[in-house]
Amino acid sequence: MKSRLDPRHKRRREAIKDLFAFSYNDQKIGPLAREVMAQSEKIDLEIAESAPQWPPEKLNRIDLAMLRLAIYELLFTKTPSKVIVDEAVELAKEYGGENSPSFVNGVLGDILKRHDEIL
Repeated sequence: MKSRLDPRHKRRREAIKDLFAFSYNDQKIGPLAREVMAQSEKIDLEIAESAPQWPPEKLNRIDLAMLRLAIYELLFTKTPSKVIVDEAVELAKEYGGENSPSFVNGVLGDILKRHDEIL
């Protein structure tokens, strides 16, 4: 993360806010959050496989929003995985709980290991 003013960071922050709010009720969300939600079934399967003790329905909603965005970027964009993981951990520090950064890092690390040949 270069800075909180970086347009990519701002875009991710807005997407996380949209995804978090959407988890409580259907509402209008921005384009990036819509793209993420369009792939939510596949993304949630990745979460369930990487963190079987924490399936998506049991996760803290802000952690779920951060993971969904990061996994979407890993699987469906050409953004370098190191950038995605670093940004996700920074966002987890900003929005999540005390254990969120390490949890997010661990889940993303497991996904990267499983998809190493693809990513």
